[in-house]
Amino acid sequence: MSDTPRTERVAHPSGFTHLDESGAARMVDVSAKAVSARTATATGCVLLTPQTVAALRGGGVPKGDALAVARIAGIQGAKRTPDLVPLCHPIAVHGVDVDLTVVDDGVDISATVRTADRTGVEMEALTCVMTAALGLVDMVKALDPEAEVTRVRVEEKTGGKKGHWRRGE
Repeated sequence: MSDTPRTERVAHPSGFTHLDESGAARMVDVSAKAVSARTATATGCVLLTPQTVAALRGGGVPKGDALAVARIAGIQGAKRTPDLVPLCHPIAVHGVDVDLTVVDDGVDISATVRTADRTGVEMEALTCVMTAALGLVDMVKALDPEAEVTRVRVEEKTGGKKGHWRRGE
């Protein structure tokens, strides 16, 4: 092995940027990319029993304000994404909005994450939804051990080289 540092990474023949020439996983170098304003919105749902939904609507969750705890868990999750997702770049998270809506079959979760950086915030938005869902499940698990996290997905993103993308368009 040479003592000369590599300044240019050779990509895998497949063209996948997260693989080196031998097929090993690597973090993509984004230092040459331009900083731009970026957003991502993700959604998900926690399916719950009618009794648990009633407890959420009536303030009867024994552990306390489950929706507030879930909202804070989501925000913390967005900020800690690179600690949880191995090849995710640490970026400055400039804003996080988390909405939890109690519906007849559970709680719908929507999260929008904003940054001005060199790479997108889709993973932060997804992590936000998942950690909000896990925070909610933790708060209601004594009432509803069958709570189910489902339908977690990116709905929209803006910024960067590819610009605006919305699910279904």
